[in-house]
Amino acid sequence: MDLQLNGKVALIAGGSRGIGKAIAIQLAQEGADIVLAARTKDRLDAAAAEIAGKTGRKVIAIVVNTGDDASVKAMGERAIAAMGHIDILVNAAAEPGGYAPVPALAEVKGELVDEEINVKVKGYIRCAQAVVPSMKATGWGRIVNISGLAARQTGNIVGSLRNVAVSSLSKNLADELGPFGINVTCVHPGATFTERTLPAVEERAKRQNATPEELLKRMAENNSIKHLVTAEEVAHVVTFLCSPLSIAVNGDTIAAGGGVPRAIYY
Repeated sequence: MDLQLNGKVALIAGGSRGIGKAIAIQLAQEGADIVLAARTKDRLDAAAAEIAGKTGRKVIAIVVNTGDDASVKAMGERAIAAMGHIDILVNAAAEPGGYAPVPALAEVKGELVDEEINVKVKGYIRCAQAVVPSMKATGWGRIVNISGLAARQTGNIVGSLRNVAVSSLSKNLADELGPFGINVTCVHPGATFTERTLPAVEERAKRQNATPEELLKRMAENNSIKHLVTAEEVAHVVTFLCSPLSIAVNGDTIAAGGGVPRAIYY
């Protein structure tokens, strides 16, 4: 299937590693030119060089702090100056859940909530504000916001708050921007295998007197396909949503976690 992405320009916020990087690679493989944006310059530059080398597409790297208004504004200006326009925005610039201990109610501090909302919710808004004028000018665009299945599960107060907010933001943007040819969707990954997973699992295995293989198997048992979804598999879903072929999908949140057992969403 031709996803009709050849020649499109995609900005991936949080594209230096993990799910964001996997999405950037697949979009480039489909013929898109890429703007990679993230906080850490060395990692960002390495990812950009790797993607350009693998795909032959134009890839530029821009250091950005999505928690800062001026930084995001400057990123948008640089990206549009370098590429001429932006067709696709993937918002993935947030710390993934599951790596830090989950705080109980008494441990939830206001500054933690503020920081999570500032980066994952307000940061997504900032990035959209930076590129939507370019999309409106061409009459076409796709925005995909990466959220997480904590939006549909208890057990992590802050994680649920930020992910529910991203889903709500996506629907609001979809209704506002749809008439301009801009579709907005949200993707909820669950537990996902990335380059960060194995080191974290190895450390946890030492504490629990278990093997990494045992822990990975337990993680896979939490979904209905009994397979730990990879960053590349999430990227397959996102790449389609970035395509002109996804026009019938707008404002919806799509889970990409291998299926939550016994849960019904309608």
